[in-house]
Amino acid sequence: MFADAATADFFRARLDHMIDLRQPLVVLASRMPWQQIEASLAHLFSRKAHTGLAMPDLDLFGEAALAAARQSNAGRPRIPLRTMIALLYLKHAFDLSDEAVVERWSDSPNMQYFSGMAYFEPCLPCDATTLIKFRRLLGEEGVEELLSQTITAAVSLKLIPAAALATVVVDSTVQEKAVAHPTDSKLLETARSKLVAAAQDAGIELKQTFAKEGRLLGFKAGRYAHAKQFKRMRRVIKRQGTVVGRLVREIERKASALQALAGEALGGALDKAKRIAEQSKSRKNTTGRAKLYAWHAPEVECIAKGKSRTPYEFGVKVGIAMTLKHNLIVGARAFPGKPYDGHTLREQLEQAGILMQESGAQPSTVYVDLGYRGVDADNPDVAIKHLGKSKTLNAQERKLLKRSQAVEPIIGHLKSDHRMDRCPLKGELGDSVHAVLCAAGYNIRWLLRMIAKKAVLFLRRLYLRLCQAAGCGRTGCGYCATSTVQ
Repeated sequence: MFADAATADFFRARLDHMIDLRQPLVVLASRMPWQQIEASLAHLFSRKAHTGLAMPDLDLFGEAALAAARQSNAGRPRIPLRTMIALLYLKHAFDLSDEAVVERWSDSPNMQYFSGMAYFEPCLPCDATTLIKFRRLLGEEGVEELLSQTITAAVSLKLIPAAALATVVVDSTVQEKAVAHPTDSKLLETARSKLVAAAQDAGIELKQTFAKEGRLLGFKAGRYAHAKQFKRMRRVIKRQGTVVGRLVREIERKASALQALAGEALGGALDKAKRIAEQSKSRKNTTGRAKLYAWHAPEVECIAKGKSRTPYEFGVKVGIAMTLKHNLIVGARAFPGKPYDGHTLREQLEQAGILMQESGAQPSTVYVDLGYRGVDADNPDVAIKHLGKSKTLNAQERKLLKRSQAVEPIIGHLKSDHRMDRCPLKGELGDSVHAVLCAAGYNIRWLLRMIAKKAVLFLRRLYLRLCQAAGCGRTGCGYCATSTVQ
């Protein structure tokens, strides 16, 4: 602790006196349109009246004075909106979990400065669970606004020309869900244990829970599969399905006499257990309903992308749109239901146009792969370029089509560096929010790289000007001999 006459707090030093103001994250903190972000998200956090509670009377001078003191129902004061937004940016920019980002924030002066703090705070900004509630309040609309402001910041800093936003590359990938690899044996054992727990919560006494047998059957199925003794494995799975069926029928008999509320609570568990038991009987989908791959995440889909390493991925399809020459992401959207790639192009370009609206640009040319063929009529305002039109492309467009393959490593960075490899958020809304936040985190890292690159160029030009002004004629000075000031 030391006194600083330039601060309002006599016993603390300001953060801008402790850090290097040339650091890219510090530079970006003063370039992001924080006031505009907060204004666009403020309506999502407006205070709502509690049901059944009378609000104080309002007059010309605000709330009327109360005669007697009463307990407030407002709860604790909210954490500043900028701090919460900055935590989401930093989480996905540096590949951190909710717990890790709040801990690292308490130790990093640069992160605190990026969050709008004036003094160093050696404590957690909030509990990690607060980020969960904040994401839920933001929704897909709020996180798209966060992604949009990163594009606006890139254009305002002149790191990318607005005209470059008109030409984009679109591709799709799979955002896997944070679920265990689905096997019939694991799903049936999960269904058995969940049925027993649901019956106990409803007050139903079962004759037998099959706890010991179910556990041993799970071990047997895994060992038989490892030894490639598939006939024995299928026999074990058939017994597990029989156990689940017996529990379903017993619960249905005893639940008929219960109240409607308890019956509804059991209905969801019974329906899931029936689906798992039915789909385990055959590899083909004979029921016409989508298969269930996770008990707690029924929205998970099985998607085959033709990869030899991972022939099947379990999650949701996500479309990514980025600029052709500067690798800035201008759109990210989840598409549940396993749609054909071409059928997602219209919605993907619509989202990209909305996010680029503040920058004064709209996508006019899009480069795609062959999975997006046959959708020109659905997108009349956009020129679609792909390999199937190679005879009608000129030399420049063929060169740009090869350049569009850069979207593949960008998707790889999204998964390995920005947490898109596994989505831990719940439901279809969690899939959508997570995809957009990963794209926003990538754009933050892109801005940091471009700011650092721009600073190096500025220092190089400054050195050249100083050399020319001083008349530096040294033969070993490669800058003066070969470079020119621009």
